Amino acid sequence: MALTLKRWDSAEHLKTEEDIALYLQACFEEAGDDAAFIAKALGTIARARSMTQLAKDTGLGRESLYKALSGEGNPSFSTILKVINALGLKLHIEAVANSGNNLERLS
Repeated sequence: MALTLKRWDSAEHLKTEEDIALYLQACFEEAGDDAAFIAKALGTIARARSMTQLAKDTGLGRESLYKALSGEGNPSFSTILKVINALGLKLHIEAVANSGNNLERLS
């Protein structure tokens, strides 16, 4: 009997808000400074939800969103913020101790 394989699609496994939050958190941890990785992760979340609804909520065209969030596009930060907000997500910034990127405090 031949084994039938199916291409993995993370969007099929993002069923709950918690799934989405944990997925995006893991992507941020994995991405390093790869902005395209994050854009593609947001695209995966958008596909799990509804790209059509996201287009309506952001006021951006569906096709331009597919391109911007494909990992091949180069979306503006403004587009990323619109997508994050429309998806009901919130960025959380936290200082990382001993990151090697210490900045001098301005007096």
